[in-house]
Amino acid sequence: MDENLANDLAEFPALLEAVRESATDMLTGIESRPVARAPEALGREELPEHGVGLARALARFREDWEPRFSGSAGPRYFGFVTGGATPASVAGDWLTGVLDQNAMSGEDSAAIELERQTVDWIARMFGLDRHTGAFVSGATMSNFVGLAIAREWLGERIGISVADSGVGALGPVPVLSGTPHSSIFKSLSMLGIGRDSVRSVPTLPGREAVDVDRLAEALAALDGRPAIVVANAGTVNTVDFDDIRAIAALRERFPFWLHVDGAFGAFAALSPEHAELVDGLGEADSVCIDLHKWLNVPYDAGVQFSRHRDLQLRVFLNSAAYLSAPTGTPDFGHLVPENSRRLRALTAWFSLTAYGRAGHRDIVRRNISGANSLAGQITASGLLRLVAPVRLNVACFTLADRPTAERVTALADAIAESGETFVTPTVYEGQHALRAAFSNWRTTDADVERAAKAITAAALTLD
Repeated sequence: MDENLANDLAEFPALLEAVRESATDMLTGIESRPVARAPEALGREELPEHGVGLARALARFREDWEPRFSGSAGPRYFGFVTGGATPASVAGDWLTGVLDQNAMSGEDSAAIELERQTVDWIARMFGLDRHTGAFVSGATMSNFVGLAIAREWLGERIGISVADSGVGALGPVPVLSGTPHSSIFKSLSMLGIGRDSVRSVPTLPGREAVDVDRLAEALAALDGRPAIVVANAGTVNTVDFDDIRAIAALRERFPFWLHVDGAFGAFAALSPEHAELVDGLGEADSVCIDLHKWLNVPYDAGVQFSRHRDLQLRVFLNSAAYLSAPTGTPDFGHLVPENSRRLRALTAWFSLTAYGRAGHRDIVRRNISGANSLAGQITASGLLRLVAPVRLNVACFTLADRPTAERVTALADAIAESGETFVTPTVYEGQHALRAAFSNWRTTDADVERAAKAITAAALTLD
């Protein structure tokens, strides 16, 4: 055995304690860490021929790399839609690495049974009792799997199996949506359906929600040809929601697969004041849920839900002599793209077991309150204005005066350079804007006030 490996094995408990101390130091220091860091160009190092052992590797990481990392896990990072990691989920993540289970097959471990239980809990949170689910790496892969099953459904309508014959046998596929997320286009590209297959349906005035009447017109224009409809349960810019129940009702008149992208917006179901936004979610054929956003588990974790497991099995079947046949309840290796699967479910199991529905409802409610509070504070000076109402957990805003691309970019840079908070740029209805997305379990009223002051101060620096 390599000398460094042998020494690390002999000292493993003490080394893990050193890692624990380092992790504690990073965690407790996250409040003082700059929320964002500009990337630096670093020279390439040669791969070491001989290692230095875990202790010295840890010291080298703490000195050379850790100071360059951002505070994105902290309470004032409002870029993209980024959660943190609850204490329980961090524990689950550590144990996931220690146990190192391949959650593909149920032949040698209870790992997939834990995943099934965790998926069932998550399904009940969102009213998806008629769906079955599987863990994937995040929203992009969840959308990919849902659309792959939709592709197979389309083939079945014309008497072919795309899984066997290929997408070329299917012909052009109409995909209708109002405000699809970028991962929808990426998934369609990977699936061979193509980005150009998306047909944009008009949205309601001043909204990102699709106009259901115009959607009906677009479906009628297909003259009975089956289609895929992608609905949103929470858009990225303004967290707008399509009327899912009204869209689902159109299936009485038109043949289409309903895929709902509820990556983070589906968590509105946990807030009694906002649960109506996801009314009808259970009617979808497939649903995307992202967990490293509002469930606050470490990257990467998402769940894909479907009401058509038979079609899912047809797409992702992994047939080999050394694998069990998919009889009864199929193993996850027959339901998702990966054959080798990290036990992502363990982080969610820990967090859901530790805090339950009520604890996660509290996170959702506090984040919604924080988004509304930030919106009120940053617009009070008159330097900034909202470009859309705060519908859930995102405040989308721009400069009140001359919101050009250059000035909004300068504002974003000034906010990031403060180290106090971080927001990301966007364009909404032709306006250059910034968006602050709340999804971290640690964010308090004091964090919101601190971030609001930094954003206002940055706006004051602009010419």
